[in-house]
Amino acid sequence: MKTMSVRKLALSAVVAAVYAVLTMVLAPISYGEIQLRVSEALCILPFFFPCTSWGLFVGCLIANLLSPIGILDIVFGSLATLLAALCTAAIGKTGRGWVQCTLACLMPVLFNAVIVGAVIAASSVPEPLSAAGLASFGVSALWVGLGELIVLFVIGLPLTRILPRQRFFQNLIDGLKK
Repeated sequence: MKTMSVRKLALSAVVAAVYAVLTMVLAPISYGEIQLRVSEALCILPFFFPCTSWGLFVGCLIANLLSPIGILDIVFGSLATLLAALCTAAIGKTGRGWVQCTLACLMPVLFNAVIVGAVIAASSVPEPLSAAGLASFGVSALWVGLGELIVLFVIGLPLTRILPRQRFFQNLIDGLKK
């Protein structure tokens, strides 16, 4: 069994804390059908540091405790972030070119649009599988996906290209290899 180093565990914990705090501090734009979770820009980190996938999950879980949607968002919204993070980590292992960076940013958009869109629709329509429920899902998925797209491609994608060129970031990468 592979163990996680103390450094990786610490990085994951810091990511969880930053995600939760950013989401909660920016609560007016972080929750609801139309949301711009600036903290979602952190979802690029598993591309470089796979160990941060679980930190993002925990941070999202903590942040979703304030969600007006309740338990569905706590469980499924957090799982959407975990699935996206694990896929992003897998993409990061294939290379660091523009295509990989773009695909890494696309994972949170897709997973959150579908899963959180479904959660919002299920919590807002009495019969989620009715025509009205499916229409609600479509609208919710579109809004959640649009918010994710804005955050990941306006903040996240540039960070995937800028961060690796920074000395502190390279030092972090090197420090985790020890």
